[in-house]
Amino acid sequence: MAFAPYAADPAHSRGRRYPLSSATARGQRDEYQRDRDRIVHSISFRRLRHKTQVFVAPDGDHFRVRLTHSLEVAQIGRTIARALGLNEDLTEALCLAHDIGHPPFGHAGEDALKEAMVHAGGFDHNAHTLRTLTRLDSPYVHHPGLNLSWEMLEGLAKHNGPIANPSWALAEIDADWALDLSGQPSLEAQVAALADDIAYDNHDIDDGIRAGLLSIDEARTIPVVAEGWANARDRWPDSSDADLLGELIRDQIGRMVADLLAESRRRIDAAGPRSIDDVRAAPAPLIAFSPEMAAAERELKRFMYAKLYHHPQQLAVADQARTIVGGLTQAYMTDPAALPEDWRARLPQDEPARTRHIGDFIAGMTDRYAVARYRDVVGPVDMPEGV
Repeated sequence: MAFAPYAADPAHSRGRRYPLSSATARGQRDEYQRDRDRIVHSISFRRLRHKTQVFVAPDGDHFRVRLTHSLEVAQIGRTIARALGLNEDLTEALCLAHDIGHPPFGHAGEDALKEAMVHAGGFDHNAHTLRTLTRLDSPYVHHPGLNLSWEMLEGLAKHNGPIANPSWALAEIDADWALDLSGQPSLEAQVAALADDIAYDNHDIDDGIRAGLLSIDEARTIPVVAEGWANARDRWPDSSDADLLGELIRDQIGRMVADLLAESRRRIDAAGPRSIDDVRAAPAPLIAFSPEMAAAERELKRFMYAKLYHHPQQLAVADQARTIVGGLTQAYMTDPAALPEDWRARLPQDEPARTRHIGDFIAGMTDRYAVARYRDVVGPVDMPEGV
């Protein structure tokens, strides 16, 4: 397909940190198709199937995990990119990779790791995504990391916009290969960020209701949900509430995507970018919800934090998750012999590299692996049966 003039064009990519040779460039793929394929085939991507999205190691087969969430984000992102004439392959690759840096147990695990590593600069899952893909996940003999394109790394670094004060992990990567952190990200990266919001805003409602932690009546106190429910009920007046749940989620996703497309087209037309460099130099993002939808989306998020993410059952599991992550960090710092042999062999002697190395190991763990290691090196812990 023909790209819009402001889209990321693989023919004009800034390339890779380690140039590909004819011997290592396999298949008839462009730069961003290659990025997507490297993500899909990576160990770090596969681990997402056992990392928390909302529920820690859910018993039910129908609840989402980081892997299924990432696939859903990619579907929404591709749809938006296609409608706007952007590069679908880069958008998809960014969507698939955006959560790779999350430690076990979601935000509870991240909070615990950040606290445990405070003397070593802390922890940030977005920066750790880049650290994982450029340093830790290394299936090649010729270079560290997956050797992704500059545009891929730039988009992941600026997942939520320009960065004025990068964390230590991101600063290291930027020093090795400058990612223009102060500029706006590509439109593909902007799409990926909002596709993420659309996916979890709606699918977390679905999971919360299926899990019995939310009721549809509670959700309908939010105007945007009430409107979607009324639309679904009008179309299917004789259906049960359970059957209408899927219609509600689809309706909300559709309305949010339609709003984003209309507002983004308006902003692009007003700004008149003629190249991707114009996008990066823009004073504000060009991919956005309308003010009305942005306000509705913020209200929905506040509701989800109050009723689902901070539900007493969720908070109890989060406390256990923090105990596990904090306990593992302390155990490995105290007794490095407890580390697996390959990680122990590469353990730096000096700080802060020593703590960061241990943090790398823990951040890569899945939920169930973290529980197993805690039981091995610390002691018993009470967690849900699904672990």
